[in-house]
Amino acid sequence: MSIDINNESGVAVDEAAIVALARHVLDQMGIHPLAELSILLVDTAAMEQLHIQWMDEPGPTDVLSFPMDELRPSRAEDDNEPSPGLLGDVVLCPEVAAKQGEAAGHSMADELHLLTTHGILHLLGYDHGEPDEKAEMFGLQQELLDRWRKRGADERRGR
Repeated sequence: MSIDINNESGVAVDEAAIVALARHVLDQMGIHPLAELSILLVDTAAMEQLHIQWMDEPGPTDVLSFPMDELRPSRAEDDNEPSPGLLGDVVLCPEVAAKQGEAAGHSMADELHLLTTHGILHLLGYDHGEPDEKAEMFGLQQELLDRWRKRGADERRGR
């Protein structure tokens, strides 16, 4: 799986952790091992520009997703194998993540992990415009994060 990360934000972040989380999410969702994902971290000015350009909304946002090849998760009941391709781009803004993390009572890193997972799920076709969609997407988002955190805790304990 090819996951490229480019930090243009000027904010120090644990890029290796974001890549590891992205790989975990894509593995858990059954995405082909030759799929490609790009993650870009930008400052608030760049994020605001993208937010206006693509969403026609003022101000910076926390995460934007730009799907490419419409890859979808592989489910056990599917007969088709997942196909390789360009998943797309996830754009994160660490400055916004830091403010949101503080408001939520957790770290910028935890917020970036949540936003990375959220952005990837959008690339996979999940949305949260309707209450049932929101429940599904946010439940899956939490499940994926919980599994990743548990795996990391197990690895730190030597399991």
